Amino acid sequence: MAAMRLFAEQGFARTSTREIALAAGANVAAISYYFGDKAGIYRAALTDLIPPPEQNIELFDQPHFTLREMLEGFYTQMLAPLAEGELAVLCMRMWMREMVEPTGMWTREIEVGIKPEHMALVRVLARYLGVTPDEETHRLAYSVAGLALQLMLVRDVIGSITPQLLNAPDAIAQWTTRLADYAEAMILAEQKKLREGKL
Repeated sequence: MAAMRLFAEQGFARTSTREIALAAGANVAAISYYFGDKAGIYRAALTDLIPPPEQNIELFDQPHFTLREMLEGFYTQMLAPLAEGELAVLCMRMWMREMVEPTGMWTREIEVGIKPEHMALVRVLARYLGVTPDEETHRLAYSVAGLALQLMLVRDVIGSITPQLLNAPDAIAQWTTRLADYAEAMILAEQKKLREGKL
């Protein structure tokens, strides 16, 4: 947590292992012992909370799932980090800083985490639409995922303008249901266009 706070505030380059140890009330040698070096603790802070892509994909890519079940499973795994409170906020800030000040971890995460999940979503959407995956299926997949990403990226904005949308005991469940509603409408609209030959 100490490392996450410092990396989120200062970035990788401006954070030292000495600062991390001091903030954590630990010995600098503990970082070497458990993480190897600063890059090791940075990697752990960025990725230890992220489930393997196969685990996330299982929640939405099941051949017997209805469209609704697939979408609810997809948003359940996408929004799961929001239930982690401060940890989720720190993790998101770290990832945003990583995108702005890349260390190579973002490129790696795209390849090993984001790409497999995106490709699985494309396959599932193509199955529901009865098409071969193409550029339109990819666009639709980015749009479906974008609904959840918007929520995750602007959590601070939502918290300032309409805090009740995040603070209610069942807030994440409500968001999951509503995002599934919105995504279902997009997919059904795409299906209609395909039937009418407009795509």
